Amino acid sequence: DIMMPGLDGYGVLHILSKRSKTAGIHFIFLTAKSEKTDIRKGMNLGADDYLTKPFEESELLDAVVTRLRKSNQLRQEYAPNSNGLDQFFQEARAFADLKDLSAERKLKTYQKKSDLFREGDMGQWLYFINQGQVKTHKTSEDGKELVTGMSGSGDFLGYMALLDDKRKHSETATALEETEVSLIPPDDFFRLLYGNREVAGKFIRMLSHHLVEREEQLLRIAYHSVRQRVAAVLLRLAETQVESEEHPVITLTQRDLAGLAGTVKETVTRTLADFKDEELINIDRMKITVLDKVRLARATR
Repeated sequence: DIMMPGLDGYGVLHILSKRSKTAGIHFIFLTAKSEKTDIRKGMNLGADDYLTKPFEESELLDAVVTRLRKSNQLRQEYAPNSNGLDQFFQEARAFADLKDLSAERKLKTYQKKSDLFREGDMGQWLYFINQGQVKTHKTSEDGKELVTGMSGSGDFLGYMALLDDKRKHSETATALEETEVSLIPPDDFFRLLYGNREVAGKFIRMLSHHLVEREEQLLRIAYHSVRQRVAAVLLRLAETQVESEEHPVITLTQRDLAGLAGTVKETVTRTLADFKDEELINIDRMKITVLDKVRLARATR
């Protein structure tokens, strides 16, 4: 209840939300206050629902059931495409504090070698890749390119610029093939982060998926041999590419592959030649066909 002696409901919610063991518990306010300012204050603190007195037992039970149902829906995995993104937004809008999320998002297709955004550009969108392949890269002072990551269907890009005070991108994102992207407005991005704690938790897990891959990439560069790193990159890319009837085909320049593996093009060329001799892969210009994923995986150890 909001009106309680000693410590009001706002204070209880504040304390519980600061403790890791209780922060995830659903919270429903009960109060005789029905003014919009009181309701908004409770929602801003992280309450999940709000019931005004007097109410029937059935109303409270319905609120509990509805809250648990929405929670279960958010625990599911969404398809890594525009349909999955639409489903996530639709279920997020079911929460009262997120009902203003955009119902439709702008779709844009980028041709091969075109930039989604460039290093130093102002952040204007959150980018969600529906289909295609994108590399992110930085340019050193001497003009050399460092590939910082590869993104595919289901990945988000551009959110670091939205979170940064200067709102500028720290890297360039370039399409490696024809790529379709959903452009999410910054207002929706911040609503998902701050509008509802449960939706925010799911959204942050979706965003952080790509960060985990980048961390693993840096660890490989630090501790693995070139052969292990190249094999690991090929396997990871094979999982994101459309597979043929028998073997996945990777379309990537050896320069980009070298950037992902943290080495130079000449070393990658020699390593790929070794893999070809061992019949782990086949090379046809820019296309690399993985012939034996099991043995290639052994090369990463």
